[in-house]
Amino acid sequence: MDSFLGTETLIIELLLIASLVAIVVRRLQVPYTVALVVVGLLLTAQTAFRLELTPELILALFVPPLVFEGAFHLRFNELRNNLAIILLFAVPGVILTTLLVGGVLSLGLGISLPLALVFGSLIAATDPVAVVAMFRTLGIPKRLAVLVEGESLLNDGTALVVFHLMLGIALSGAFNPLKSVADFVQVSAGGIGVGLALGWALSRVIARIDDYLIEITLTTVMAYGSYLMAEQFHFSGVLAVVAAGLVCGNIGPQGMSPTTRIVLFNFWEYMTFLVNSLVFLLIGLEVDLPALLAAWRPILWAVGSVLLARALVIYGLSLFTRRMRDPLPLRWQHVLTWGGLRGALSLALALSLPVTFGEDRFLMRTMAFGVVLFTLLVQATTIRPLIRRLKISTRNRAQSEYEKRHARLTALRASERHLQRLVQEGLISLHTWEALRPRLEEQNAMLADALREILYVEPALQTEEVDIARREILRSQRSALMGLRRDGVISEDVFEELVAEVDAMLTEEQNPLWFVPLESLPERLRSGLSERAEVAEVAIEEGAACAGKQVREVPWPQNLVLVSLRRGKEVIIPRGSTLLREGDWVTMVGDSQGLEKGRQLCRGMTDGGNIDA
Repeated sequence: MDSFLGTETLIIELLLIASLVAIVVRRLQVPYTVALVVVGLLLTAQTAFRLELTPELILALFVPPLVFEGAFHLRFNELRNNLAIILLFAVPGVILTTLLVGGVLSLGLGISLPLALVFGSLIAATDPVAVVAMFRTLGIPKRLAVLVEGESLLNDGTALVVFHLMLGIALSGAFNPLKSVADFVQVSAGGIGVGLALGWALSRVIARIDDYLIEITLTTVMAYGSYLMAEQFHFSGVLAVVAAGLVCGNIGPQGMSPTTRIVLFNFWEYMTFLVNSLVFLLIGLEVDLPALLAAWRPILWAVGSVLLARALVIYGLSLFTRRMRDPLPLRWQHVLTWGGLRGALSLALALSLPVTFGEDRFLMRTMAFGVVLFTLLVQATTIRPLIRRLKISTRNRAQSEYEKRHARLTALRASERHLQRLVQEGLISLHTWEALRPRLEEQNAMLADALREILYVEPALQTEEVDIARREILRSQRSALMGLRRDGVISEDVFEELVAEVDAMLTEEQNPLWFVPLESLPERLRSGLSERAEVAEVAIEEGAACAGKQVREVPWPQNLVLVSLRRGKEVIIPRGSTLLREGDWVTMVGDSQGLEKGRQLCRGMTDGGNIDA
């Protein structure tokens, strides 16, 4: 019982440390996984803290959810469009890496060739978690991110198969090329077959269920079950998980409700955060710093051989892509080369080396830890400046200028609110406030104008901002519904129905400016809104049909909604009694026909009576 409580306490402490690290790195330009490793190293150096990191713990407990989540979010069409290049790096690339690393270490360190090839195979798998997370913040082209993630998913399985083949050769001392190729094909194809079968079966079950708790449980069972079943048949468990994740992620969600889909995706995002936190923290805790320092020469050889092999594989195999429809740009090759990090799988394979290897076993484990630390502490932390130097990011100058103008406006408005609070608290006199307020308002208006100007020049920026605002509107609706249910204002059945409507709008891309389902509107408002809704901001010109009238007195078309009215610096929510004036700006939502009629009513010298309602 004491042992169990000790383990439970240890896990909670690790999760607390991981959460604190995550909070801190949000303010720093450091990959989260790298920070975890550094914290683990510091804890190891300061305390006698030790936790045994076994290969079974990594392979059977940590690898399946990480691989499943990566495959679950990878779309079939994206994978299909880049499959040739991904397979080129994931199969021949892994084999070449094994041979190159093994050859260099055998010549440089005098290790027997079979043992050097074992090390080459265990270090061949890439684990670009830190790089992929950074891609999302830098605006990297989607295709490059797919190549990195796809290669990582597939070469994990390939490296595991090659490792077991090389391990068998090293232990037996015999090498049969035909048998090795046959075993490779059998283990790989068997694992993929098991994963595809289980993934398809689970997708069929999910299509008949609409309960997110059950579906989360089934996908968790699939992540671990596909690995265990494939291993029972002596196939590749990792490739089985990849195949199952791809099928479940692309076919399974088609039968899910929007609410279930959102909850399921959030669950696997959390699982990835949890497992990655534990894995990289444990890597830092497991490192024996004195042993690494003592073996600096072999580690340098290992790091050099891995970097050399990665460069030769990427640049060499990329030559074959020149005949493809979309060859790899040279700048992307630089990123793929430097972004080939190593991680948990390499350490798991190093820890699983048999004791019959003698002192070479400890040497290979030490070199594996050295290579993983180098890729995390050096490559992962320098990939960001490399990407910026290569100018690969899709963020353009207009986007940067927009962010600066938006930040200046937000900061000035915040300072104005702060000054108002100081006046209310009596810390600044009213006289001073009256002197400063006109200047603040004037500069706020100027900054707002500058921001509006760049949005007119780059409409895509406004589209992105509208999408963010739309999601915030829908999320706030969901939160309000939860509050109404908690206070007993609405029943559970009504809550489930309304939340499903909100979730459906969160997941769909059509009608981005609608925040309520059209079915909830009266028929008189719904008629004619079968087309995609659009938004327009129209100025009421001099002599317009609507000028000088109340909103209710204007013959607006039924398929048009007035959203807001801007009068100088004032924004008004229009009511039936709201008086429309020349110079007002009206924001309208409707289909193209309704918007055109609304514009006619706001134009000068327009006879509103001649416009059909």
